[in-house]
Amino acid sequence: MSDDANLLLRAASLATPMALRVAVTLGLPDRLRAPGTVDDVAAELDLSPVALDVLLGHLVTLGVVERTDDGYLTTSYGENLCADKENGVANLLHLDRAAGRAELAFVELAHSVRTGEAAYSRRYGKDFWTDLSEQPHLRQSFDRQMTNRFRTEIPQVIAGIDWAAFGTVVDVGGGRGDLLAAILEAQPKLRAQLIDLEPTASEARAAFTARGLADRVEVLGGSFFDPLPSGADVYVLVDILHNWDDDNARRVLKRCAEAAGPSGRILAIEAVGGIHARTEMDLVMLVHFGGRERRVEEFCTLADSAGLVLESAVPLTDQRGLLTFRVA
Repeated sequence: MSDDANLLLRAASLATPMALRVAVTLGLPDRLRAPGTVDDVAAELDLSPVALDVLLGHLVTLGVVERTDDGYLTTSYGENLCADKENGVANLLHLDRAAGRAELAFVELAHSVRTGEAAYSRRYGKDFWTDLSEQPHLRQSFDRQMTNRFRTEIPQVIAGIDWAAFGTVVDVGGGRGDLLAAILEAQPKLRAQLIDLEPTASEARAAFTARGLADRVEVLGGSFFDPLPSGADVYVLVDILHNWDDDNARRVLKRCAEAAGPSGRILAIEAVGGIHARTEMDLVMLVHFGGRERRVEEFCTLADSAGLVLESAVPLTDQRGLLTFRVA
């Protein structure tokens, strides 16, 4: 077999990604911060000693753990998989968390390519958002995932938009409110509202109170498919549209257009296809949600169908662009 064929086979192998995900799900990187023998760890975690030894052997090959005289030990490289690391990797890989569970839907990728529909629904019999609403631990892990994903870009978003030009802002699907809180702290005269489903909205209220912002922001529990508070200067959508197919993304934009009126603006902050978006993430959006990372021309078409005009599309952060819409 040629070298190229071997490279392709290795790239297609599921052994390594699943070994890492199972290791995190079982808590092995955390447990092996202190050396442990196969028999001891297997007894503690109720695992097959023979199968655990096979898994640990591959983790040694990957550099995640090492063999010592006292047993297996997590390496400094492998500590990046530990639950208490602020990188969020463990939350993304754990098979009983939102992202890890969703990644297993990739086994149904062929269904998505044939139909354009999310593979998640095919695998689990319900869409991603229904699953989150029915299983609180999945929702909590997803909220953490979103917080970790966007945290380092918040300063760029604050600096890259003239927030002082607005008196009122509505954060549509704003999660726990990390971005909106930073905006309010940077602009003391600004007042705001945040919309998200309960109980995420409840957690946002607590977060704003803890930061001394409760008197300047109203948090509303609800869906962005329903009517939004009207008359604000600007409506912000952060990583929202790429989670939905065209029909549902259009519904979100129409609600924003209804609320904003002719004088308001809608700001969408997300990766733009062909500029920021990675092809791998494009597949993730398709498999998880039936969505995609749209190109600028696709945003123009989507805006037109929602009664909007795309005024501008400019870089905002290292990973996301800023798309500004107004009512047509």
